[in-house]
Amino acid sequence: MKVCDIAKILNGNILFSNEKCESDFLTACGADLMSDVMAFARDNEILLTGLTNPQVVRTAEMMDIKAIVFVRGKVPPEVSLDLARELGVNIICTKLPMFVACGKLYEHGITGGVHEE
Repeated sequence: MKVCDIAKILNGNILFSNEKCESDFLTACGADLMSDVMAFARDNEILLTGLTNPQVVRTAEMMDIKAIVFVRGKVPPEVSLDLARELGVNIICTKLPMFVACGKLYEHGITGGVHEE
């Protein structure tokens, strides 16, 4: 699934799209605890979160996450957007709550990924 498809499904706005990123996203992770993202996220995954600080973008970079969806109508500050542009991380905003946004993506084939115990 492409960034434009994600935005359409979530009735969201693309604040930054890395044109070089032609990735097809297949999995997503919804979390507000960046420690959970670091523990469970997979490469090239979509991160859904309500946190908008620059640490979210830094965590995405560390985990090779190429798209962040800010939920609940949250809009990241300019410092977070600037960092996302610098690092090539796609940014989408939606007014949907995290649970609904994750559900809509799941309905369209995005999974949570397989995590071995």
